[in-house]
Amino acid sequence: MKYIGRILCLVLCGMLLATVSVWLMRQGRIETLELRPGPQSGVEFAGLDRGKVNINLATREQLEELPGIGPALAKNIVAYREENGIQSRAQLKKVPKLGPKAFEQCAGFLRVPGAKEPLDGTAVHPESYAAAKALLKLCDFTEADIGTETIAALPARAKAIGFERLCAETGAGKETLEDIIAELLRPGRDMRDELPPPLLRTDVMGMEDLKPGMELSGTVRNVIDFGAFVDIGVHQDGLVHISEISNERVEKVSDVLKVGDEVKVKLLDVDFDKKRISLSMKALLNDEAEDAE
Repeated sequence: MKYIGRILCLVLCGMLLATVSVWLMRQGRIETLELRPGPQSGVEFAGLDRGKVNINLATREQLEELPGIGPALAKNIVAYREENGIQSRAQLKKVPKLGPKAFEQCAGFLRVPGAKEPLDGTAVHPESYAAAKALLKLCDFTEADIGTETIAALPARAKAIGFERLCAETGAGKETLEDIIAELLRPGRDMRDELPPPLLRTDVMGMEDLKPGMELSGTVRNVIDFGAFVDIGVHQDGLVHISEISNERVEKVSDVLKVGDEVKVKLLDVDFDKKRISLSMKALLNDEAEDAE
């Protein structure tokens, strides 16, 4: 009986440990999911990026869903992170095979809370750091004020100075500056939560349904210097490069597109391994012009 009692005790302890382990895993999963930028794919973004992905906590699967990152790069990021830790967005450039193009596309989706560079913990894309810092300086703030009660006066000071002057001195458009201001006030917000969902095609449910030449409708989720990310409803945003927006030369994407715009695009290419979707507004305009002739 004594041995039977011990065996029962061990079984009960094992069941208790298993229950606790499952609970902890679920808690960890919930916390990780909360880092995902939105219902679409865990990423999407703008001069601001829509992501809330903590680079030091994100799973490999979540990293795979970011623009510019496929399974191989996600694996490299996790391996590099485990060995070195990641203290800044710029450190991502040291990850093997993560080149300039991939960095440009994914950096804004990845947050580094507590980084030496405060902007690394916000949705402001690295290419907009200079504009953000210039804006703060013009309005008599510092990066240490980001997300604090002190910076609540930023919108009023910006308005007092005038966006015409701010745009001229920061080199950024008004919409970009407005987005930066909103993010500095409340780092980590996902303004896309307030946007309408894209109009979906019934025959397109995921990336596997995409074929070059398709005409699609979508919602602009992020505007950056090199183009705009468009949500076409397949759990991965597509990129309209600045050269594919219009037949006319586009100096600033923010002069033509803004977050929330509903657009029609033509699918140029799909890279399933790297999860990159290339879209064009210009190609669709050219097709419509040819049909009208």
